[in-house]
Amino acid sequence: QVRLVESGGGLVQAGTSLRLSCAASGRSVSTYVMGWFRQAPGKERESVAAITSNGGTTHYSDSVKGRFTVSRDNVRDTMYLQMNSLKPEDTAIYSCATGPDVSIYTSSFARTYRYWGQGTQVTVAS
Repeated sequence: QVRLVESGGGLVQAGTSLRLSCAASGRSVSTYVMGWFRQAPGKERESVAAITSNGGTTHYSDSVKGRFTVSRDNVRDTMYLQMNSLKPEDTAIYSCATGPDVSIYTSSFARTYRYWGQGTQVTVAS
């Protein structure tokens, strides 16, 4: 069983930065694609970013491309999301996910992930 724990969320001003972390435990996820999702109040969950097991390929939603960077450290079994130039519309609960059945080509589809974290709140004030 894999446990994922996100951290790093908070309340920030527009234009500033935050770095989220997603730490895995229980078993190594170094061979799994990992992804970040977010859900704002009253909206559907959306894919934000994903990264392959070796970190060589990443995928971003159009809404965050050029502002967010996903990375991972397989020694620490941790994935990161560096969020720059934050906007009020980035306000949401951010969750990480992973699983053995995810590929980078399916990484935007939440149903392909087996393991999920509980989420961390990011609030961007204007």
